[in-house]
Amino acid sequence: MVRLLQIEFIKLWNNRASKILIISYFVLLTSIALVAAIKFEIGPIQFHLADQGIFNFPYIWHFNTFIAALFKLFLAIVIVSMMSNEYSNKTIKQNLIDGLSKREFILSKFLTVISFALISTVFVFIVSFVLGLTYSDFDELSIIFSNLEFLLAYFVKLVGFFTFCLFLGILVKRSAFALGFLILWAIIEQIIFGLLGWKLVSWETASAIKGILPLEAMSNLITEPFSRLKAVQSIANEIGEQVNLDYQVHWYEIVVVLCWTALFVYLSYALLKKRDL
Repeated sequence: MVRLLQIEFIKLWNNRASKILIISYFVLLTSIALVAAIKFEIGPIQFHLADQGIFNFPYIWHFNTFIAALFKLFLAIVIVSMMSNEYSNKTIKQNLIDGLSKREFILSKFLTVISFALISTVFVFIVSFVLGLTYSDFDELSIIFSNLEFLLAYFVKLVGFFTFCLFLGILVKRSAFALGFLILWAIIEQIIFGLLGWKLVSWETASAIKGILPLEAMSNLITEPFSRLKAVQSIANEIGEQVNLDYQVHWYEIVVVLCWTALFVYLSYALLKKRDL
C-alpha cells in the first residue's frame, strides 16, 4: 500500500497544476483563522465576529467542518485531473504494462482519496483546536472534546465526494466534462426531488428519497451551523420565528454515504476492468 501511495504522490507532485491546487486548498483551510480578525465599526456599533461565539467549544467543530467542506472542490479538481492525465499521458497503460494490476491501480487511487480526506481532517482539527484554545469561552476538557463526531462526518463526507469524483474521472476521461457532469448530477437530484413531490409522492416522502441520493446524502452529514448562533436565534425570536433544526450527526446518514462510497469504488473498478485500454 505504501508503494502504491508513493507512486500516486510522485505523479501529483510532478504535476504543476495539481501542486498549486493542493497548496491553495490547505491555504484556504488555514484562512478560516482570518475570520477571527473580521471587525465592523459603524459609528458607535462595533461588531467582532470572533466575539459571536463561532470559535467556542464545542460549536467550533461544527462551524469549521461545515466551512472547510465548502473548499472540497479544489481537491475534486485534482482527483478528476489525476484520472484525466492517466488517460491523456497514457500512464495508466504504462503502469499496467509495468505489472500493476487494475485492482492495484484502483486501490492506489482510493488510497489517495483516503489520504486527502485524512490529512484534511487532521488539518481542520489542528486549526480548530488552536482557534478554540485562543478564543473559546470554555476550556473544560469535557466540552473541548465533545461533538467530535463532526470531524468523523467531515472525513466520511470527503471520502464519499472524492470517490464520486474518481468514478466520474474514470467514466468521462476528461476533467472538464467530469466536473460538468458533477454539476449536472447536482441539478438532476433537485429535479428528481421536484418531480417526486409534485407528481408521485408526498413532499415528505420525496425529501426522504432525496436524502439518500449521493450528493444530498453527503450534504446532510453536516447541517448548516449558522442558525445555532445566539445572535441568529435572538433575531428569530424577535420576529416570532422558531429555529428547530436537527444539528446532530446520525449514524444512518454516515452508513448511506459509506454505501455510496463502496459503490463508486466498485463501479470504478468494474468500468476499468471492462474497458479496453
